[in-house]
This record gives sequence, structure tokens and C-alpha cells, in this order.
Amino acid sequence: MNCTTLLSLMLMLVQLWPCSLSTPNCGTQNTDHSFTAVRRMKHGCVWEPLFVTEEQTSMVPVYVGQLQSDLDKQDGNLKYILTGEGAGRIFIIDENSGKIYVTQKLDREKKPFYSLRAQAIDRSTQVPVEPESELIIKVRDVNDHEPQFLDGPYVATVPEMSPEGTSVTRVTATDGDDPSYGNSARLLYSLIQGQPYFSVEPKTGVIRMASQMDRETKDQYLVIIQAKDMVGQAGAFSSTATVTINLSDINDNPPKFQQRLYHMSVSEEAPVGTTVGKVFAEDSDMGENAAMNYFIEGESSDVFDIITNNETQEGIILLKKRVDYESKRRYSIQAKVVNRYIDDRFLNEGPFEDKTIVKINVEDADEPPVFTLENYVMEIAEGAMSGSLVGVVTARDPDDDDCPVRYSIVHGMRLKRLFSINEHNGTIITSKPLDREIASWHNITVTATETRNPEKNSEANVYIQVLDVNDHAPEFPKYYETFVCENAVSGQLIQTISAVDKDDSAEGHHFYFSLAQEATNNSRFTVKDNQDNTAGIFTVRSGFSRQEQFSFHLPILILDNGTPPLTSTNTLTITVCDCDTEVNTFYCRYGAFMYSIGLSTEALVAVLACILILLVFFLAIVAIRQQRKKSPFSEKIEEFRENIVRYDDEGGGEEDTEAFDISALRTRTVMRTHKPRKKVTTEIHSLYRQSLQVGPDSAVFRQFISEKLEEANTDPSAPPYDSLQTYAFEGTGSLAGSLSSLGSNMSDVDQNYDYLTDWGPHFKQLAGMYTSHRSVED
Repeated sequence: MNCTTLLSLMLMLVQLWPCSLSTPNCGTQNTDHSFTAVRRMKHGCVWEPLFVTEEQTSMVPVYVGQLQSDLDKQDGNLKYILTGEGAGRIFIIDENSGKIYVTQKLDREKKPFYSLRAQAIDRSTQVPVEPESELIIKVRDVNDHEPQFLDGPYVATVPEMSPEGTSVTRVTATDGDDPSYGNSARLLYSLIQGQPYFSVEPKTGVIRMASQMDRETKDQYLVIIQAKDMVGQAGAFSSTATVTINLSDINDNPPKFQQRLYHMSVSEEAPVGTTVGKVFAEDSDMGENAAMNYFIEGESSDVFDIITNNETQEGIILLKKRVDYESKRRYSIQAKVVNRYIDDRFLNEGPFEDKTIVKINVEDADEPPVFTLENYVMEIAEGAMSGSLVGVVTARDPDDDDCPVRYSIVHGMRLKRLFSINEHNGTIITSKPLDREIASWHNITVTATETRNPEKNSEANVYIQVLDVNDHAPEFPKYYETFVCENAVSGQLIQTISAVDKDDSAEGHHFYFSLAQEATNNSRFTVKDNQDNTAGIFTVRSGFSRQEQFSFHLPILILDNGTPPLTSTNTLTITVCDCDTEVNTFYCRYGAFMYSIGLSTEALVAVLACILILLVFFLAIVAIRQQRKKSPFSEKIEEFRENIVRYDDEGGGEEDTEAFDISALRTRTVMRTHKPRKKVTTEIHSLYRQSLQVGPDSAVFRQFISEKLEEANTDPSAPPYDSLQTYAFEGTGSLAGSLSSLGSNMSDVDQNYDYLTDWGPHFKQLAGMYTSHRSVED
């Protein structure tokens, strides 16, 4: 179908439609041109959009366009009505002619179009002659907005030395005008400040590098970009934005030492790890691009070391090995610095490293003596005589004056008792013979001290090994309990033995077993060497009798392989057992024990029975005594009213002023308030002395008893029950009179005991005791 046929078809359809080009039902006229509607919706006509320019200011309404119906015969019978957004307020319509006017200034950026409804009605009947239809009034844009950089100010970063044309960043401006109408929103970018280092693309706003730049020369640039609408034409609006461009660092500069020669010094006493000095190399770069590592080149790298301080980027020279002023007084080392991270793009510009010379002088110091060896190992045979040479240690003063050295042994008196050292020449000798079996190694510490400066000393370890000498014969490792049955047969193995030796053997111990010479001929047993440091004991004949011989003592000769070889004779005790067909070893041991103590089974049972009877008797006695020790106050007090307490006490001596002490008989239940006791000491003394001269029927004696009874009744500390107190008198027949000192005011020193010798042989021992006591005090 060609265009002519299509056009003819469309014309035919229009002619058939009620609203045709010749007789349109609805139409609009704009201020620019008039036109009629070309299509109809089901419920009414769709008017073509009308346009009104924004920002128009006028004292009278501004004509927008005209509505015209095909049914309008211009006779005033039709009335045009406009409803919808802004109708009657912003937009008005002439109801007779259908002309539309705008009464206010419009802003497209606030509202770009208005949707209204238009309709034509018959004035006389008020009936619509056509259905209501939609009308769109669009606000036409004018250039009333300037461009704006909403994201400014801008900050961008680009690596230094970037090639020309490298993109830095992009700036974007926005314009509030309509981009679909005219050139009001078409922007053009230009560079106001930043030449000749940067450029900007006019349409995109992309900023690019115009030349290579070095950060070390200048690290920040301020660029001003302008955006102008109307494609830069006259009357266009414009605005500017500031872009701060920073140059980031790259590693394009090598490190450089500040000095070509450094001078340092170190004392020969300085320990390993001492800081000798510092070197520093500058790098114009920054951050990790300025990170560097230091190295030492040449032979001095084994004496000195250098490390990098990552915070200050300094090279710290350390002492790696002790220096000696007398050996070498000056060192010259070469230090090198290298960038840690190298950019391959700049390798062709030269090596990223630098070198310098460091001269180090060694300062002299008073050093302690130095031993020829740090550790000495010496040997001496065990058993060597006291004063035997062990070895020699040597130390010397490393200083130029070579001060004499004095030697001594420290750390332990025990070692000093075993060894001694010549303080002048360092010779170590034994103080007494050594025994390897007690200690095979001895560790001693020897000190070397300068004679002129005792504070300068040093120590060395001396390890002394005691060499083994075959001075111990082999022996049984334990006591063997060996048994043989009475019904044993010839050639029966009854025991396997072995041996131990306290000595060491370089080739390992090897022992040889045999019967001693004295037991070879008439022994009932034989020894078979197993050649593995063990031997078996075998019977030579059958049948043994316990009645004839209960045990046998078998001497066994053991020989070692030392130099010289040593032998020992060890006795093996073999006990004869009464066995059945199956040997009961436990019974054999029990029988052997009983036989060794000379007891039979019946005797042992009798002994155990006696022990059991004695044990029962002892327990009975203990129980009876425990029963007697029970307190007499455990029952009612009334049951003890008639008890008699007897004291067979003659008196406690000079300080005893009371007849007896019954405080032990009191209980807490019968304690009463203490009252002062009557002082009867003087009366007792007088009555007592008088009683020595009278008998039991004397009035003095009766008076004495009455007073004692009254004293007991009034004594608050007396027991709360009746008691009988017995008082003994010496009588009147004794030649010695009274021996009591209660009535005497003299001490033992003032007494004269010579008269005791006149009392006869019965008082001889007493006279000797007091006479000797007197002579000792004199």
C-alpha cells in the first residue's frame, strides 16, 4: 500500500465522520495558527494542545487560543464552557466566541501544563450539543534559569606525572529550563582558571590533564569551570564551580643520604646490641613511597648491623659482635639505602638507592681478664692420689698493660674440698681421691681477677670427668631365696642368678660364673654359665634330707671383664624343703623361717596362745583401773557423807603451812564463796612442839585436836561432807627429836648438822648427806 492510497482512505474516513475537515465538530485556534480536530474519542473530541509562554506579564489577559465547534453557526446560540485546572482563575474563556485568555504569569518550572475540559451547549435548552472533551494547555519555556553545580565545590586527586589526557574528574551542571524546547537548557563547559595544566571537554565537563606535573614542585591546583546555557550564545546564563585537584605521590624520587661521610665511636666494653649511631637518607616522596631499607656492605657486616626505624626512616647501626681495641681500633663500613617499593615505570631514570661511608673508632677500656676457652673439659682417673694434676686454665688481661691475674674456685665449699687451684698459674689439682661411683662429673667455676683492679674479673666453666677404674668387683644384684626339694632329681634347675658391677665398661659388662675352689669337689650343686651375664644353679645328685642338712651355703665366684679383671665370691643359701610332687614355694619359705628360729609348729601355737592370754589379762587390768578412776561425785552427794579420806603425807617441807590440800576433791557444784582463812600457823607450831613431849592422853593433844576440828568446821574451803583427818606424832622416844622445820626461823645455811654423826649407824647416811652439803656451800 503506497502513500496515495493511504491518504485517500483517510480522507474518506474523515468525510464519513460527523466532524470532518470541512465540517468539524470541535476545533481550536492558537495565536500562531488555526486548525481543526482530526480525531474524535468515543465520548467527545480531543482538542489539540494550546501553548502559552511563561513569564509573560501584562495588564490585560493574554490571548491563548480559541475553541470552535462545527455546529457553531455564529448566531449566538452556542455557549462555550471551560472547566478544570485554573479555569476561571488562571484561564478564562469568552463563552460566545470560545477564545481562551490567561490572566496570570505562569512558571513552567512549577507547572509545565494544565488539563482542562471544554464543552459547547445550546443557550436556549442548556443541552450540550457535543460531549465534553479534554483540552491541554502547555506552558512554553523561556530561558529564565541559570545553570547550577549542585555537587560543588569539587575535590579530585590524580597521580603526579600522569600523562597528558588523563581524566581527572567530571563536573556536571543542571539547568531548570526545558531541555526539549530550544537551547535554554543546553550547556557548554569552559575552563576559566587552570591553564595550561588542565583542560575540560565543552559538552561533557570532563577535566583532563594537559601536561605532566610533579608533586614535589606543586601538589595542589585550583581550577575554575564555567557552565553556560544557550550553547554559549548571547544572552545566555552562566555559573562557575571550583575544583581542587591534588596530586598524589608516586615513587619517582630515590633516597639520598644527608652526609657522604659519618664518624662514630664505640667502646670495646659495649655489649652486643649496643646502638653505635644513626644515619638518615631523605626521600622527596611521601608515605610508603618514601619507605626505605638500610644495608651494610663489605666485610664489616659480621661486626655491625643496621636496622630501619619505620617511623623516622632512620638507619640505626648496632653492634653485632664484640670489638677489641687491642685487635682492631678502626672500622670503615659502607651503608646503602634502597627504596622499599619501586615503581617500574621510573627504573630507566636510575637506581633508587644511595650509599655512604661510616667510620667507627673503637675506644679503649679496662677489660676483665679473658680465658683462652669459655669452657674447659678435663679428665682424671678415679682414685688418683691427692694432689694429682687435673688440668690448667689460662686467662690474660687483654689490655696493653697486661695486668697479672689471680685464679680462684667459686660456687660451693664441697668442690673446694675436692679441688684446689694455684692462684698464680691456674693449675687445678685434686684435694682428695675421687670416686666415680659417687659422682662421675664435677662442674666447677674458676674466676680470674686482675690483681690491681679486683673489680675486673671473669669466669670460666670447668667440667671434670672422673674416668672409671675397675675397682669394684661384681656381686649379686639382690639376695636370692633359693629352695630345693627333698625329692629333687639330678640336673634340676633350682635358681637363675645374675650380677651387677658399679664400674663402667666401655665394651659393656660381661660376667663369668663358676663354683669357688673350696666347693668344687664335694658340692651337691653346680653352676652353669649362660654366657649372657646369667647363670643357672643345678643339682648334682638326687634326694636331699632336711633332717640331715636343712640348708647349704654355695660359694659362687663371679669374674668381670675389666682391666684388671676383678672377682668376688658370693654365697648362695639353698634351703631344703619338704615338697610333694608339686613344689609349694610359700610353704618352703615358711618352713625355712621357722627352722631358722628353732621353733616347730606346735611351739609356735603355744607361744601365740600365751601372748593372747597376756593380752586379755592386760585389757582386764586396764578396764578395772578405768572403773576406779570414775569421779566419786557422779552419784548423789548423800551417798558420800560417811566416806573417810586418808592422807599418808608427812608434809611438804618448810613452805607447807597447811596439813593437807583437799582442793582436788571439790567439784564446781559444791564451791562456795571464798572467805579468809584463820591464821593458825603460829598456834600449830607451838602445839606441835608441845605434842612432841606428851602422849595421846595429854590435855595438850586433846586441845590440838579440838582446835583442828573447829578450824575444819569454819573453813569455807572444806568439803561438804564428814571426813577423818589423821595427824601423826613422832613421839618422845627419838634421840633426834623433831626433824620438822615448821617452827624454825633459820635457813639451812645457819643450821649445824654435826650432831647427826652422834646418832649412831642408823643415821650415818643422813649425816653424810648434810655434812657434804655443808662443805660444798662453804
